[in-house]
Formats: sequence, C-alpha cells, structure tokens
Amino acid sequence: MLQLLVLLLLGAAAEGKVFERCEWARLLKSRGMDQYRGISLADWVCLTRWESSFNTKAINHNKNNSTDYGVFQINSKWWCKDGGVSKANGCKIQCSELLTDNPTVAINCAKTVARQQGAKAWVAWNLHCKDKDVSPYIKGCGLEHPDSGAQLL
Repeated sequence: MLQLLVLLLLGAAAEGKVFERCEWARLLKSRGMDQYRGISLADWVCLTRWESSFNTKAINHNKNNSTDYGVFQINSKWWCKDGGVSKANGCKIQCSELLTDNPTVAINCAKTVARQQGAKAWVAWNLHCKDKDVSPYIKGCGLEHPDSGAQLL
C-alpha cells in the first residue's frame, strides 16, 4: 500500500500545474497575449491545448533529438538551452525554466517565438487551429469579443 502511495505522489509531482481552459485563457489575456502579433486569444488557447493540454511540465522528445518544453512546447534546438542539440538560445533561458508552475518565462518566450515566426512556429497550431473556428476555446470564459454577442470581462 505504501509503495502505491509513493508511486501516486511521484506521478502527481511530475505533472505540474495543469490549467483549466478558462483559467488559462484569462491568464493569457492578462499577460497581453490577445492579438499579440496578430494571434488571437482563442488561437493561443487552441495551440496550447493541443501542444501540452495546458500542462506546465509537459515534455516531448522529438526524433531530431530536440525536446519540447512546457505549456507552449518550446523547442530546445532553437529557443532554449538544455545541454542537448541546442543550436541557438533565442529566448536566452535554460529549458528547465519553461517547466515551472509560474508560466511567466514560458509566456515571454512564446512572445519571442511569435515575434520571429508567428503562430506557424507551432505544429499543433498548423494542424488544429489554423483556418479553423477557434472561438470554442474561449467560449464561456467571459472573454469573447463584443461582436460575438458576449461581454468582455
């Protein structure tokens, strides 16, 4: 029984902060992400949903030996340093900084990526969000634009 409890606690510790959809949307809006570099709030929520399921400690190892880190799945080859295949460090950070429960560093790095490449830098955005109705990603969060018939908070 004790071994099972230890395993459950270890699994919970590895998960990190997993934001609720509306909580994440509100946080992104408060950090200036709505229409940042022309990327709508709904697009940001959509891309992070598909990249990490809003999990701050998400990690994905790629076939090219790079690793994607955090809620935005920032790639180690170009944007952060992790001791692996990093060729550039566009955000001037250690990749581990993208894995904290406080997403400030991740949001700032995502802004850097967006300034240089736009939303097209994210595979998940291209596959699941681009040219699609992404309004459901912020629906019911009190953040819809006035022309959609909902009120801004």
